[in-house]
Amino acid sequence: MLPFSTYDPKVVLVTGAGRGLGREMVLTLVGRGIKVGALGRTEADLQALVGEAPGGMVQPLLADVSDPASLKAAFGELDAGLGKLDALINNAAVYPHRDFLDETPESFAHTMDINLGGIVACSMLALERFLPLGMGRIVNVATFAGNNPTYLSSAYSVSKAAARVLTRAMVKDLGDRFPDIVINDWIPGALNTSMGIPEGHDPKEAAKWGVNLTLMHDPEINGLSFNENREDLPLLSLKKRVFYKLTGQTPEPRRLD
Repeated sequence: MLPFSTYDPKVVLVTGAGRGLGREMVLTLVGRGIKVGALGRTEADLQALVGEAPGGMVQPLLADVSDPASLKAAFGELDAGLGKLDALINNAAVYPHRDFLDETPESFAHTMDINLGGIVACSMLALERFLPLGMGRIVNVATFAGNNPTYLSSAYSVSKAAARVLTRAMVKDLGDRFPDIVINDWIPGALNTSMGIPEGHDPKEAAKWGVNLTLMHDPEINGLSFNENREDLPLLSLKKRVFYKLTGQTPEPRRLD
């Protein structure tokens, strides 16, 4: 059971929905009776996803998150097809494995346009729909590389780190005025997908964590980061660690499973 009240969205948009984690999150949401706009760049993948879901539960949206015009059209299709958007999961990303010396300004910028620009554009379009009611939910899928870059991942790491800063920046600007628009980062961890590693988490299991987070709706969690299946607690000072040990009040992370 989740640790506090859950959100009851009727329509959720998932980007990068055609494969991997995005696909599994779509199916998990549908399994909970939630209609989903599945946004991706490959029509065959989206149609295959529609074929796996009950009729009318998934609307395929063919768009490139780096193209604001195609995104605007896709959001309009979603409005007409499924109705008012309640939550957005920014999952779309690319992970080009390139040494920095093999990058060009154009290739680096392309990764930034997708991994950061896509979140910016989708969040702005979602907020246009959330603000009139002052209610909504945004989950930005993050990565360990945003904190600790690995080899051959300069553009990916920089773009994902910037996206995490964007989450905090949005909360700074919106949190006081719109406390019921709740925004979080979520690191699903290494996954057994085409972008991940063979020994990674099963994306079906990780999808449950991401969906559970999306269904959490409480201003108390606004701006917090979640790591795999639990809240990512901030590092404590020595003074606080001693205090918590003496008082037995060490905070417990919120869990997503």
